[in-house]
Amino acid sequence: MKTLKFINLVILFFYLISCDKNDIKQTNNPEVETFIGLLRSNQYNSLNLPAFSYNDIEALLQYRNETKIITNFPHNPVSSLYVPDCKLGLYVLWTIESIRAGSIKSEYLIMSFPSQNPILALRNSDELNLVSDNLSHNITADAYYYWWEVNKGKNFNEFKNIDPLKKTDYKWH
Repeated sequence: MKTLKFINLVILFFYLISCDKNDIKQTNNPEVETFIGLLRSNQYNSLNLPAFSYNDIEALLQYRNETKIITNFPHNPVSSLYVPDCKLGLYVLWTIESIRAGSIKSEYLIMSFPSQNPILALRNSDELNLVSDNLSHNITADAYYYWWEVNKGKNFNEFKNIDPLKKTDYKWH
């Protein structure tokens, strides 16, 4: 039995020293540009969003207006609504919201997902009214950009509680 444990430890040791650490980082926590490239090519295979921080928001915002439809991206596993595709820019904004929601320990945060889906809903509707048109995307992109530009010189703790969509007709579903 001791021999078997020793052999397993040796195999594990050689595996760890032989694997490329950059490959591990790219899959588990890629840089923003790598993340975007993988989403664009529908090759992002992780089940989770990357562990980005507020330091990544400015780089993410560069992609807020992207309209390319992506089909391979992490989904919130508890949502009963399956969203098969999404605009890249909207997904990036949802990723930024995950940074903000995680920093304030939002009650809506599930794993690293800031809401059920990367799709917008009308804020003041009695029923669930999902929206995915260009106008809602543009308004959301502008709201996040404005939120960042007005506050980026401050300490993140001073503005992380401000919901970028508060003054819009939209919220995350």
